[in-house]
Amino acid sequence: MLLKGKKILLGITGSIAAYKSIFLTRLLIKEGAEVKVVMTKAATDFVSPLVLSTLSKNNVVVDIATENVWANHVSLGRWADVFLIAPASCNTIAKMAAGLCDNLLMATYLSATCPIVVAPAMDEDMWHHPSTKRNLATIASYGNIVMDVRSGELASGLIGEGRMDEPENILNYLMENIFRGTALKGKKVLITAGPTFEPIDPVRFIGNRSSGKMGFAIARELYMNGAEVTLVSGPVKEVMEYNRVNLLKVQTAAEMLDACKDNISDSNIIIMNAAVADYTPTTVFGEKMKKSTDTLSMDLKKTTDILKYAGENRKDGQFIMGFALETNNEELNAIDKLKKKNVDCIVLNSLQIPGAGFSGDTNEVTIINKDETKIHFKLQSKTDIASHIVSYIISKL
Repeated sequence: MLLKGKKILLGITGSIAAYKSIFLTRLLIKEGAEVKVVMTKAATDFVSPLVLSTLSKNNVVVDIATENVWANHVSLGRWADVFLIAPASCNTIAKMAAGLCDNLLMATYLSATCPIVVAPAMDEDMWHHPSTKRNLATIASYGNIVMDVRSGELASGLIGEGRMDEPENILNYLMENIFRGTALKGKKVLITAGPTFEPIDPVRFIGNRSSGKMGFAIARELYMNGAEVTLVSGPVKEVMEYNRVNLLKVQTAAEMLDACKDNISDSNIIIMNAAVADYTPTTVFGEKMKKSTDTLSMDLKKTTDILKYAGENRKDGQFIMGFALETNNEELNAIDKLKKKNVDCIVLNSLQIPGAGFSGDTNEVTIINKDETKIHFKLQSKTDIASHIVSYIISKL
């Protein structure tokens, strides 16, 4: 869980976009965060405090005092690791700029000691009004982080700028700008993921079942630990949410090799996770082959071993990790690969283990070191396996 142990105070103001706060709360909780919610009275017209308290498992506070009990806005602002105001209405942004303190949310804002992230939401004409632009610049000058709005259909029926960003994007924004770690800060990482497709003709290819999920999970974990990540990916459905990860998309083994050659020498850490084709057709037909015979023979040639190339061209201080997917004699084959490729360790996957290997969301791996000592991680999510792998790398550095 990406936000395990993190404390997030979610402020909700009077905007139709408040409905998104329900899904945003759910996402934050799902990623392990502890969430508390403070709302303006206007916000309760758009979304129920009961729904948010149920999802967050914490009481939602609206008023400075209820039934002669004071809501301690000072403690709220000091409790949180970040105060996220989403949606932030035009009215609330104006109050933040002026320093007004006429509700609990504003009292909490003015006394908060944590970073404050603002996700504006309003109609297009309000968004472009000079006073709004001045207020946004003012609150940014106070040290608040102001997210961009999105363009699309607005509550007025117009199409234009002013939409609050989607909950998934807000989550990723928090991860990149507030909670990104520093354990690998200053380190450049090259990682490969997914399969390669070796063309036979314009329609057909030789490929494998790699989904890229493991490689992408490792790339995310590396980035969230502060690394500068270049991810070379074969054709996959996976999406990289973090904009500052340098994603290079390739199709063939030759294209993956070229992309890696451009980055190997500058990388401190090299992780070869991709399931690169061992062979590629010697001839690629320019037109679709017709089914004209009962059998078909095809000449194939070896592709360049990218992991071996990295090992042969490694520089002092580089850390290189390879992956081995095996179906028989798993450890013996992985150790043989470890010795031949001149790498620091091999991560062994076995297709014999139910739930491990290609396509799925879980994996079970064994890291084998140069001295043949082993570290085993039992079946769990690929996200958790990625966390273990990156923690191992950090320990080795």
